[in-house]
This record gives sequence, structure tokens and C-alpha cells, in this order.
Amino acid sequence: MNFIFISPNFPENYWLFCQGLKNNGVNVLAISDAPYEELSSELKNVIQEYYKVSNMENYDEMLRAVAFFTFKYGKIDWIESNNEYWLRQDAKLRKDFNVTNGFCYEHMDEYQCKSKMKEAFRRANVATARYRIATTLEDAIEFTQEVGFPIVIKPDIGVGANDTHKINNLQELKQCFMTPFETTMIMEEFVKGTCFSFDGLTNSNCELLFTTSHCYLDSLMDVVNEQKESGCYSLIDIPKEIMEIGERTVKAFKTKSRFFHFEFFRLSEDQAIGKKGDIVGLEVNMRPPGGFLPDMINYACNCNVYQLWADMICYDQIKQKQIRSYSSGFIGRRGRDHHVYQYSIAELKVKYSDSIIMIQRLPQVLSTAMGDEVIIARFEKEDKMLEFMHDAVR
Repeated sequence: MNFIFISPNFPENYWLFCQGLKNNGVNVLAISDAPYEELSSELKNVIQEYYKVSNMENYDEMLRAVAFFTFKYGKIDWIESNNEYWLRQDAKLRKDFNVTNGFCYEHMDEYQCKSKMKEAFRRANVATARYRIATTLEDAIEFTQEVGFPIVIKPDIGVGANDTHKINNLQELKQCFMTPFETTMIMEEFVKGTCFSFDGLTNSNCELLFTTSHCYLDSLMDVVNEQKESGCYSLIDIPKEIMEIGERTVKAFKTKSRFFHFEFFRLSEDQAIGKKGDIVGLEVNMRPPGGFLPDMINYACNCNVYQLWADMICYDQIKQKQIRSYSSGFIGRRGRDHHVYQYSIAELKVKYSDSIIMIQRLPQVLSTAMGDEVIIARFEKEDKMLEFMHDAVR
């Protein structure tokens, strides 16, 4: 099997997907824009060959890279990046080189446009926030008269919480429309609730091979815009209701042979969209959960999720039985210029010495969304996880 992995050097842990493939005897070919000498030794040891492009945004360069590998190694079986930013380009390359594994280019809007996602959520019988594509200020005002303030405005196709804004009143709405939008924007009614994810792996028949679920302290929008602490933790036992909704969503989106990350809200009070406790669909991401979550899954389940993904690719099944033994979680704390915490890092290390796995300072490119200093821990009981998270942020 010839597998082209796009940008295996970023995020840094993605070389582990390549390792999983090599462990299964796959010929791993890599394309990125970093000089070869800057690649980690771990990555170099698990790829057969590397093709450097000067600009990954330049499709002609990417096309030539895949053509080179095709000429040298024959038919390409897979082209993937597992990275939200490159998913559409991955699909275009698959189309141009007749690679049948993976999503079709013509269907990418269904997986990346938030407005299109709502149609699939409806097929899954999952409610979603009312919305309208942002065109004119007059249209936006009409929308707010329908749903009220606040509303959320964000790119219809976007990564993370980039350019996502909570609009609280008419003045802020007018300010938002003073500058022309650079991309198609979607307006949604504001949903009051707690965010959680349903994550996992599927085979070629949209059957769930591996599942997990994470609960978040705050939405990514609030973390970025209000510079709150970020954090989430995994559930040891996934409630039946979440499993059923997750499985319906997998089927509705035709989630084949993927690592996926679906996001939902559980309503914290009665609203126009539903009753307190109801689950509402937010968005789907047809790639692994971001940040530290793949490693957190490993800590929670005593597994190697990178290898499980590679087993799904190669065998359409996973070899390891899933056991969720722990609740794993992370807290991203802000620097002392932002907050003064009751417990210092040193004090947390003493109090939770048996449970803290990692403490890491993050570079500025990541700290906006995740915090300046991240603590990862795991516990055998979820109530102990919640106690730790409460201590870490107060």
C-alpha cells in the first residue's frame, strides 16, 4: 500500500500516524514545506521518502509532488493529512489521481460548510441552532428580530474559533458589518449550554470501531475571545443517549474510514431550540480531535490511538479491545499577566502528584486557544478529575 501523508510534521505528534502505518507494512510517502533536515528523527525513520514543496498552498506544486510519487512507486492508495486546513486539498488531489479511498472532492461542502452540516444533522434527527448566511446589515437585523441577541457570526468554512464573534447588541452588529467580510459568514442564534464531543474511528461501512467523549469547560469561542482557561475531560462511561446520537450522526454524515470529532451542546436551560438537557448539534470535523486530545485518549484507554487509526486504514478494523479505564483531562492556564491562581503549578504537582502526567508551556501560536501552560492528568474517578480541574482554575 502506498500512502501519501500530507504535512506529517505539523502538528508535531502526527509523525505517530506515520509510525502506525509503517508498523503495518505501509509505504509511507510524505509531503510538506519544511526542509528535510528540520524533520524529527522519529519522522524520518518511519517514512520511505519525503518531497519538499516551497508552498503547500500552491496546488501545482502539490500536484507535481503526488505525480512524482506516482511515477516512482505506482498507484497511490491513500492521500490524507488528518488536518482540517488541508482536507479539501487532500480531496482534490485524490480526485486528480483517482484515489478512491477517502471523501470525494464534490462532497467536501457537506463536511466543512457549517450551513450544509445542518442538513445532515436533521437527517440524524439532531436539532441545530437557527441560522442565516450573513449578506447585508438589513438581513442581519431581520435575523436578530427573529432569534434575539446575542448571535454568533463565524465563517461558514473555518478552522477552530478563528474569526468567530459573539454579537450582543445592535451597535456591535453594525460595527461587524462596517468592514466587508473576506469569506462567507454564517449567523447563528446563541445557544446556552455546555459543549461536549463525540470522537472515534469508523470502518468503511460507517460502523463505530472506537469511541470516546469529552466535556469542555467553555466553548472555544469564549476561550479565544475572552481569554478564558481552556480545558476538557473524557467520560469513562459514555451515556446511552450520547452513543445513540453519535451513531446516528456518523450514519447521517456517511463517516467512512475516518477519525472523527463531532461537537454538540447540552442545553443548560429551556430555549427556543429545545428544553434543558436536550442535545443540539454544533459541527462535525472529519479528522482527529485537536491539541492534546489524541494523547489524552491514549492515557484514558491505555491504548495507542495512532496505531488504531493505522489498523483501521489497513484492515478496516482495530485489533485492540477498547477499555476506558480513566478520565483524562487537560487544563490550559493563562499567564500571571492574566490571572493569579489560588494554587501554583508546584502546589498542584504536590497535591495531585500521582495523577499529573505532563506540564508544558505552549508557544504563542497555540496559547491563544489553549492557554499559556497546560496540565494533563488522569484519574480513575470522574469526580476526582472535576476536583482537580476546579483547583487548577480558581
